[in-house]
Parts: sequence; structure tokens; C-alpha cells
Amino acid sequence: MFRKEREISGHAGAIYSCTFDGQYIYSGSADKFVARWIPEEGIQDKFTIKFEHSIYAVEYISPFLLVGRSDGGFHVFNTETRTEIKYYTQHTKAIFSISINQAKGHCYVADSDGNVSVWNTEDWELLLYLPLDCGKIREIAVSEDGSRIAVCGQDGYVRIFDTENFNEIFTINAHKYGATAATFDGSSNDLLITGGKDAMLRLWDLPSGARLKEIPAHNFAIYKILQVGNTIITASRDKTVKIFSNDLQFIQRLDHKEGGHKHSVNDAFMIDENRFVTCGDDSKMIIWTK
Repeated sequence: MFRKEREISGHAGAIYSCTFDGQYIYSGSADKFVARWIPEEGIQDKFTIKFEHSIYAVEYISPFLLVGRSDGGFHVFNTETRTEIKYYTQHTKAIFSISINQAKGHCYVADSDGNVSVWNTEDWELLLYLPLDCGKIREIAVSEDGSRIAVCGQDGYVRIFDTENFNEIFTINAHKYGATAATFDGSSNDLLITGGKDAMLRLWDLPSGARLKEIPAHNFAIYKILQVGNTIITASRDKTVKIFSNDLQFIQRLDHKEGGHKHSVNDAFMIDENRFVTCGDDSKMIIWTK
């Protein structure tokens, strides 16, 4: 069972995205700041970046911090030299998702118009631009071996692409009102767990497209799904975080009564196999531990 270890506050607006570099937590907020935090102490580091627009997505691949803005701006910062090395305007609408495929050396950026850009993480050159016309893309999940990605669209479909030629190899009509979160099951590239605005959590067999299991996991949209070992963690607009087994059996609810968030929980990431972090509209980050 998880319990609250520490609460971190300091932003003046909702925190939409957070990530971890192995030492520090990075957070992006509606207050137009990206900040860096020391998790063991719950205090802010001196590394801070001020932008002209709200920050909807942050991601890290050593030594680069990647930032997606509400106007579509995409920044690449070197955290060792503390310099901006690239700034792109390929996207003209809000960036909601940045995902890393370390096996392929790819970075995937997705926006609210349903466009996906693929970048080379060696030189940060654009490799491919995919206009999918699927509405807002809130998440791109990457399979463990890097051979596939799952794109969650506002139109309710989850599209699976291979990462060699970027052919669309499977398409799932996954969630009414929109697909918002996904993760590949660590045991198989053919198993996908998805969540949507319909608050349902579903397990899919990709080759057949069969829905293996589903549960009404939350009251509102599911914004993040994490899998660590035999545990699935979900974060939702309904202000709660929930813990499930890999076969979608409910284990635990983390809400305001447990020291959790007072408003929408927007993102989550693992620090290690026993600890994870959530962030939300209440301008807080919470570290949870077993």
C-alpha cells in the first residue's frame, strides 16, 4: 500500500506535467515557469526557466530537458550547460505530449490539432511529421522495446504505429469522448492498457483488437497510466489516484482524505519501483511511497 511521503509546493498555477532525471524533479505550470526540485527535501533547486506561455508538457532525456508550450513552441535545453540549444515552431497549437523512445533515439511531440512530430535525439533534427486529424493528442505511449507507439486521440481511437516506417498497424476504437492515456503492458508489446474521458480502464490484445477486460476506474477522465511491476497506477481529473493489479483488480484509492490532491491530477511518473510523484491543478506535487 502507498502512503504520502512529501508534498511539494511553489508554483502559482496548475502543474500540468512533471518528470524526473534520476536526481531532480522538473515541473511545468500554468504560471509559465519550469522549475526543478530536490525530492528528498521537497525544495526548489536554483534551475528555473520563465516562458511567455503556459507549459503543458515536460520530458527528460539526458542531458536534455524538453518543454512543450501552450502555443506550440517546443524547446530543448541542455541541463548541464544550462543553455537552450533548440527552439522549434513546427507545432502551432498546444503541445500536450512529449515522449522518448530511447531504443530508437526518437522524441515524439503531439499537439491539440492531432499532429505528431518525430525528432532525432542525437541532433534534434525533424525526421517526420504526421498530421493525423484525430483531435487533441494527450499521450503517446512507447512499447518497452521501442518498436511501437500508441497515439491517444480525442476522436476516441488509439492508433498503433511501428517505429521503423511509421505505418499504422492497429487501430482501436477505444474510448467514447476521447482516449487520454495508455501504457504498453511490460510483459508484451501485444497488450495495451488505455484510459479515456469515459473514465474506463481497458486492457487490449492488439493483434486481434479484442477487449480483454474493462473496469469503470474513475468518475472523470483518466490522464495518466503507469505500470511498475505488477501494479498499475492511474491519475484522474476526478482528483484521485488509484492503484490496481495488472489484471485490473482494485487495490487502493489515494484522495484528499489520504493527503492527496484537491483538484484534477494531471500527470504522474515513477521515481523508483517504490515511489511515484503526482501533480495537479492545486499547484502541488505529491511523492507517494510504499
